Amino acid sequence: MTLKKMTNAISGLLPINKSTGATSFSLVKILRKITNVSKIGHAGTLDPFASGVMLLLIGKSYTTKANELVALDKEYLATITLGSATNTYDIEGTVTNTSDYIPKIAEIQKAIDHFQNEISQIPPMFSAKKVNGKKLYELARKGITVERKPQIVSVETTLISYNYPTLTIQVKCSKGTYIRSIANDIGEMLNTHAHLSALTRLRVGPYSLENCIDQNDLNDLPLEKFIYTL
Repeated sequence: MTLKKMTNAISGLLPINKSTGATSFSLVKILRKITNVSKIGHAGTLDPFASGVMLLLIGKSYTTKANELVALDKEYLATITLGSATNTYDIEGTVTNTSDYIPKIAEIQKAIDHFQNEISQIPPMFSAKKVNGKKLYELARKGITVERKPQIVSVETTLISYNYPTLTIQVKCSKGTYIRSIANDIGEMLNTHAHLSALTRLRVGPYSLENCIDQNDLNDLPLEKFIYTL
């Protein structure tokens, strides 16, 4: 994609449908080149293997709203692969346990029923959460595991489909919810192990995929049509 700079500076909130394989920061870099605005941030990252809604904040008056926007509730479509767990709880990690047990649909539903309303969740070691000033994933990469305090999050989980080894769920959740932790926990509950193999963020607050400009269209469509002001 050849990037073209805009002639007039813009500011606002731009919902983007991030592509699988792209890093969150790569969107910031692309927008800086297109808009000629240096002050650009986002309201919450997505892992490279994940896709879906990311809120990009253009201009200083919007980057200062990042904490407020990060706190918005979110909705995800998650694909879970049963039969193997990884150290990162997702497809990017190293397999740590396997099982050939095939859960029945009734067992699946019972496990999913646990992830409703307020639940206690321990942040995974491979996460950006800080403990004593250190990001957990930095410690995890050195083979260091530290105690993490459980946190209370609010979730609403729906079974979409199940065809072993693939389980698909939809999760509406509050700030700070780790979907890959839910995947790992479901695997443990079912005695089969599991990891998150695909993830699409469907919504952040009132902004859904329908409001987004596709990442691949950033240079070809007028951004102004997709920018929101607060």
